[in-house]
Amino acid sequence: MALSAKKTTFLLSVIAIASALGAGWEAVRINQIHHFNHAVLNGKAPATDKDSYEARFAVAYWQAHNGKYQEATLLFAKLKDEGTDTQKSAVLYNSGNIYLLRGLAINGRDMTVKDQTEYLLTQAKTAYQASLRLDNNFWDARHNLDRVISMLPATPTPGVGDSDSPGLIMGSIPVGLP
Repeated sequence: MALSAKKTTFLLSVIAIASALGAGWEAVRINQIHHFNHAVLNGKAPATDKDSYEARFAVAYWQAHNGKYQEATLLFAKLKDEGTDTQKSAVLYNSGNIYLLRGLAINGRDMTVKDQTEYLLTQAKTAYQASLRLDNNFWDARHNLDRVISMLPATPTPGVGDSDSPGLIMGSIPVGLP
């Protein structure tokens, strides 16, 4: 059963119109993506795809880049349960960077804030480790984790040290002669 010339021409015309509409939509979408990328690179709010994962990530990134660490930390916290493992790893990496930068800024001012600095560096270490659990090939996270570990004080083993007290390890063993 062969199609007549009119039916074939009509069918091909419909296919051509559908293809042209599809190509037109793709051209519009490519233009939107170009404008989105340009806005994100310049730290501006994108005009399209405002609720996309990438737009929210970009806002959090630029908040951190501009020193608004609390806002950025909150935005990254909302993103860490969404997206692919690579995206989650990037979120955790950037969260670690925020903790690291805050810890370095605080530590430079005063030695009385040692505990707060140690807390922030420990948070950075935890974030980098979580990032690496999701994407083990993330070399920037590995590098920063190495830096943070070298900055953190070595944690002494309980019960070992300069003091005479037995500490936690040998706490139940009597000291002295029976």
